[in-house]
Amino acid sequence: MNQKELLKKLLPGFIPLFVFIAADEIWGTKVGLIVAIATGVAEMTWVGLKEKRFDRFILFDTLLLVVLGGVSILLENDIFFKLKPGLIELILVGVLGVSAFSPVNIIGLMGQRYLKGTTFSDYQLNQMHKSMQSLFFIFLVHTALVFYSAFFMSKEAWVFISGVLFYLIFAGYFLWEFMSIKLKKRKFAKEEWVPLVDESGSVTGQAPRSQVHNGSKLLHPVVHLHVIDNQGKILLQKRPMSKQIQPGKWDTAVGGHISVGETLEKALEKEASEEIGLKNFQARLVKVYKWESEVEAELVYLFVTNDFQHLQKADDEVEEIRFWSKKQLESEIDTGIFTPNFVHEFSMLKSLKIFG
Repeated sequence: MNQKELLKKLLPGFIPLFVFIAADEIWGTKVGLIVAIATGVAEMTWVGLKEKRFDRFILFDTLLLVVLGGVSILLENDIFFKLKPGLIELILVGVLGVSAFSPVNIIGLMGQRYLKGTTFSDYQLNQMHKSMQSLFFIFLVHTALVFYSAFFMSKEAWVFISGVLFYLIFAGYFLWEFMSIKLKKRKFAKEEWVPLVDESGSVTGQAPRSQVHNGSKLLHPVVHLHVIDNQGKILLQKRPMSKQIQPGKWDTAVGGHISVGETLEKALEKEASEEIGLKNFQARLVKVYKWESEVEAELVYLFVTNDFQHLQKADDEVEEIRFWSKKQLESEIDTGIFTPNFVHEFSMLKSLKIFG
């Protein structure tokens, strides 16, 4: 469920509280309680007739209003009633906390129920997860303020904090989110976008390239090409020190992202030409696997070719290219001069009896 839908589902449950606040100021606690309960019942009836569903949150809010209001009247102490909005918000904080910091995404499950047929890409889910974390801390602080105002501040201050401030926080947060989205769209408009996939390779969405390298672990497809000559030696490239990931290390001869709308074959041709000058070659797909590092998660399409004519390294993409024998690789494989991904693929090629 996205933020707007969550707001739409939760806010009606708070209406009886704000009706009570207004009615209490005019007619007193008892009348205010009756008016608020009537409002809750009317809300449930309206939702039932219009949307053909029973809103448990409005029911819970109204019953909590009855219990705390009743206790407050019987004991002639309004502290129990003043704690009500804090208790309700504490439940919201709990739901956000579980959804944001545990494998159980309660809000996501609510979304599947209320927004049937709606699906979110991995990128959207990742952004939603970050938003839930922010909202958790924001409302945790506001809940603490509600409890503090109930015990130590005037009734007017409590009314403002538990009511008006609640809406101001919502409005301020969503205004900030709106502006952030606008700025990100402007920034990402000039950036390469890559498809997002599941582990079977089916496209689930798309994201800017920078967003798949920032630790988000959004799974995206890449192509790797191993070039093996007629003596069984394998070509490696040395990554320049300017690279963000694994600078200065020896790596697979060709590796690169697949852009949105690009096929595997086109991506492989483009990367081979740009990085080592290889053109008009034949390659075969030997493995598809998931590779995960500290900064990214990739679905790797691993190709092998025995064509190696007219090789030429790219000036800005590659520092050096060189053929290595199996014996040379095995003698230095544990020295740290190779990327972890290549070490993994070297073992894979040996097990597939493709190399050496």
